[in-house]
Amino acid sequence: MSAHILRNRNAVALLKKYLPHQVNNSSVIKANILQEQFRCLHLTPCLDKIVSFNLSDIGEGIREVTVKEWFVKVGDTVEQFDNLCEVQSDKASVTITSRYDGKITKLHYNVDDVALVGKALLDFEVDDEDGDDSDSSDSDDEASKGKAASDDKKSGDNKPVAATDEEVNRHITLATPAVRRIAKENKVDLSKVKPTGKNGRVLKGDVLEYLGMVPAGTNVPHPTIAAKNLQTTPECAGKAAAPVPADRVEPLKGVRKAMLKSMTESLKIPHFAYSDEIDMTRLMEFRNQLKEVAKENGVDKLTFMPFCIKAASIALSKYPIVNSSLDEPNESIIYKGAHNISVAIDTPQGLVVPNVKNVQIKNIIEIAKELNDLVERGRKGSLTPADFADGTFSLSNIGVVGGTYTHPCIMAPQVAIGAMGRTKAVPRFNEKDEVVKAYIMSVSWSADHRVIDGVTMASFSNVWKKYLENPALFLLN
Repeated sequence: MSAHILRNRNAVALLKKYLPHQVNNSSVIKANILQEQFRCLHLTPCLDKIVSFNLSDIGEGIREVTVKEWFVKVGDTVEQFDNLCEVQSDKASVTITSRYDGKITKLHYNVDDVALVGKALLDFEVDDEDGDDSDSSDSDDEASKGKAASDDKKSGDNKPVAATDEEVNRHITLATPAVRRIAKENKVDLSKVKPTGKNGRVLKGDVLEYLGMVPAGTNVPHPTIAAKNLQTTPECAGKAAAPVPADRVEPLKGVRKAMLKSMTESLKIPHFAYSDEIDMTRLMEFRNQLKEVAKENGVDKLTFMPFCIKAASIALSKYPIVNSSLDEPNESIIYKGAHNISVAIDTPQGLVVPNVKNVQIKNIIEIAKELNDLVERGRKGSLTPADFADGTFSLSNIGVVGGTYTHPCIMAPQVAIGAMGRTKAVPRFNEKDEVVKAYIMSVSWSADHRVIDGVTMASFSNVWKKYLENPALFLLN
């Protein structure tokens, strides 16, 4: 910022360009006369300069954003951390704040324009000192990093109230150029100012509070400061010192290896989800009436699953496309004649899914016997490949563990699967609008949307639901 004194013949051209009302071609044309007339005229360049504000990387590999709203316009004067605009990526909306104190001179994008990361977003007219500090702050800090330690040793017990210009420039402290300028003007050592900004950044208010210009406690520390202080407490330090267990690598094998392959294939299928609630009150009473008869026929434990399996088989008879598979190479559907319903069983080796075969020709007691046999052999690890082969439809009872609704994954080449949640006692209205105790079970269906549409899956679920809510209908099958 130096002043240029016009004392030569070049002044003629400059004055003709910038002072046309002072210089007239028909009046004064000789350079020596102009030199005498404007000998004491000083032309000082503008103390401000234009700085481009580039759109910084906002993370997650985002390379472009859409400008949704501008909070400023050309000619507005802003300070550091003032909101400038809001941008929208394909993942989130982000508010961009100012890094400078200055005046807006240009907006590079309009609303709904696509802005690129690393390109200029808008231009500022800032104090030239701020720009110089911004350009040189990083390099000055790096250059003085090695000197800071030796300077601290030489200072000894001396504690000066004000820091010299050299000391102010040497301290490595997070602060914007404007804050550094205020510290420099007031001879403040930024390392002695208590920061309240994000990640220990010294703000303008921190310096003013240090100088006594604002009351103590005016600036509220950023949450990152509080978290850092919490980590430095003795209790946290003791916990941090505890040894951390080493990572362990275990190759996939057995059931987990098979799950890797089956679920990888499953996720290639476009899943369609449908959920509903089933009133199990009547079925609970019906099952209790059959327990004694089931024991006489060799079924020591009669659960709800045999009823769910049989109801699914009845619904499959009405909607056979749910009991099919897709032949992609030939673009055709294979309708399965047998109802081999796969059932998820939790075993010590992991989750296995054998199937109860030919359910369409079996009654509740026969299904219960075969299911109990599969569960027993699964826990002993004695299931054979034949127990898993040729499944056409799947059911999973996640309710034995907990939870209500889920999103089960289809087991290729099947096209549908159902998962039952936990049965809960809840209040419900009966036909007389009286509040009664009801046992409600949730069910979640997933279907291959390439084959099954939503209406078909909902209709299938309604048939399945009708039989479970009215168990006397099983007598007809």
